[in-house]
Amino acid sequence: MTETVTTPVVRTRASSPVLSGPGLFTVLLAAALPLVDFFIVNVALPTIGADLGSGEAVLELVVAGYGVAYAVLLVLGGRLGDLFGRRRLFLGGMAAFGLTSLACGLAPGAWSLVAARVAQGASAAAMLPQVLATIQAATSGGRRARAMSLYGATAGLSMVAGQILGGVLVAADIAGSGWRAIFLVNVPVVLLGLVLAVRYVPETRSQHPEPVDGPGTVLLAVSLLTLLAPLTEGRATGWPLWTWLSLAAFPLATAAFYAVERRADRQGRTPLVPPSLFALASLRRGLVLILPFSIGFSGFMFVIALALQRGAGLGPVPAGLALAPMAVAFLFVSLAGPRLIARYGTRVVTAGSVLQGVGVLLIVLAAWRDWPHLGFGSLWPGVTVAGAGQALQLPNLMRIVMSEVPPARAGVGSGVMVTTQQSALALGVATLGTLFLTLVPHQGMRNALVITLLVQLAGVVLTGLLSLRLPRTVG
Repeated sequence: MTETVTTPVVRTRASSPVLSGPGLFTVLLAAALPLVDFFIVNVALPTIGADLGSGEAVLELVVAGYGVAYAVLLVLGGRLGDLFGRRRLFLGGMAAFGLTSLACGLAPGAWSLVAARVAQGASAAAMLPQVLATIQAATSGGRRARAMSLYGATAGLSMVAGQILGGVLVAADIAGSGWRAIFLVNVPVVLLGLVLAVRYVPETRSQHPEPVDGPGTVLLAVSLLTLLAPLTEGRATGWPLWTWLSLAAFPLATAAFYAVERRADRQGRTPLVPPSLFALASLRRGLVLILPFSIGFSGFMFVIALALQRGAGLGPVPAGLALAPMAVAFLFVSLAGPRLIARYGTRVVTAGSVLQGVGVLLIVLAAWRDWPHLGFGSLWPGVTVAGAGQALQLPNLMRIVMSEVPPARAGVGSGVMVTTQQSALALGVATLGTLFLTLVPHQGMRNALVITLLVQLAGVVLTGLLSLRLPRTVG
């Protein structure tokens, strides 16, 4: 008598992999982890600095080291998934993320924490591109549209939830762990994710994998480092000569990267970032919108955390919970995204930018009127409206970017999109954060916050105008 064994990985008659509901939950859980960890440290930085006796420049490296390593290696992570199998890279990256999170939580000093954060960012870069690539390769039609919308909703919600969770964990001081809990909490989540992934995430890979583009990988890394490193560390270190030399080298490195990639594309090889991929109007125009959106999003989250704690005198929990209405609004509005896009097309993104702009203006008015008594009561109308507007933009933009990318290039496409988003998140902290901290000594905390928010508002307006150039419908 034989026993019938059923497998949770469903396959079609053509044996193509299909991502089940539990599989989608697993990859979305993995998608949340790196973004939560990018923002979770914002409210914990003062506590980390006091405990480890570290200065501002080192503390900024705790944020920047993670973000730069993450951004630099994302496209390479996507290519390796195409080459060796996305499930294999997903499992390896997730396991490494758990180990490096443990290293962060047990770090004995500031520099060991920075090193662990860099390794954590590299682990995230191996794991995250496989999420979008698996969705792209193992879903189709309406299921893919819903999965992409859920991915975008997860990304946006993770950014806000990370900041709230950071405040709660620091204040809870679980078993006397203090700030270390913000990293240690990843370990059980990763263990759960690994168990689910082994059972439910199907293996996918490119049918025609190409070897790693060595020159392209090096030049992309140099391009991102020459931009992000000086911007994230320049203000804290007093803008030494190396920061200006690095910024001057950025356009040269970028031009060299583009030339190498275009030559490889014309010769029939698959470069790290194929210029021909940008012939897809949906991808090209969607990426252009993700840049100002993500710069404003991360810059706002960083600045509001500093303003509420250092200026308004709130503790980590009240500072985090002041943003709770943004998370709630984002969650519920993003769930309606697929239906709205199906009915109204990409003008939903334009409407989202208008809503977000109104929300930012309400926050500006609250900061001007109520400072220094700024908290949940003052901020909830503005952050609620802004969260609703963001929910109409980010999930839909991510779906638009990937809508025309063929499954064979899913790893490359997802790597390019996530690299663009992550680089913009790092740029937001570097630019709006630097602007805010530079203005504080001269303008005071309230005026510095208002000016920075108005700069963000200009980015929101730019996003709205650019959204008018999107294809009207989404494939």
